[in-house]
Amino acid sequence: MKTTHTHNSCVTCPYPNSQASVRLFCFPYAGGSSLVFRPWFNNLPKTVEVCPIELPGRGSQMRLTPFSQLEPLVEFLASALLPHLDKPFAFFGHSMGALVSFELARLLCREYDTSPIHLFVSGRRAPQIPDPKPPVHALNEPEFIEELYRLNGTPKAVLENAELMQLLIPILRADFAVLETYVYAPEPTLNCPITAFGGLEDSEVSYDELQAWREQTNAAFSEQMFPGDHFFLHSAQSLLLQSLSRELERMTNDGKFFTPMTP
Repeated sequence: MKTTHTHNSCVTCPYPNSQASVRLFCFPYAGGSSLVFRPWFNNLPKTVEVCPIELPGRGSQMRLTPFSQLEPLVEFLASALLPHLDKPFAFFGHSMGALVSFELARLLCREYDTSPIHLFVSGRRAPQIPDPKPPVHALNEPEFIEELYRLNGTPKAVLENAELMQLLIPILRADFAVLETYVYAPEPTLNCPITAFGGLEDSEVSYDELQAWREQTNAAFSEQMFPGDHFFLHSAQSLLLQSLSRELERMTNDGKFFTPMTP
């Protein structure tokens, strides 16, 4: 039986690194878990402590009900992250994770006067651009599964496993609802740099929609495109990690960090 939302840290850190100068919090795509980022631990600079986020409804947070709206999800995540913001930190989010990390950065700036030193957004159009597609989170099951096939993010073996899908569908419906009920509200732009990553064959996010993230920062903006569809995060993983490593090394070498929050 699922429990209601209680403060239960969803910050995972399988390989603690007390010598790291930066924490990188990683936010998965819809239906994804912290395991998405398992290959990252040995492929990023030793100065970085990789901390994947486990969203309610999956992994160690399986007993928690998944959120179906963005605002309460971000508030829940902020309370979980606060004890971990005692050193400079950056956010990486792919697809749904990009939107979650963006709104979390805005909340931390607005309510706690702290900010990531860098926001990496991946496979997601800028938040001010409305979703052009009709919502899918309330489709009947056959149509919903058909949409999952089209997105190409769920392995075919999982889609064809009825038992697994009964566990996964409620999580996916909730995650899609988070995205499809989101309403962008203008706020002051972020002061941290933003890097946007995209897939050259991604039919979900165009180059112009990725470029529009530029409007969300007062600081530097850059973008990089990789071969692959919406899930280039996996298919072009080595290239993505090389790019992330370069940027993270540059940040740690510069030593230009915002003042971390005292918990």
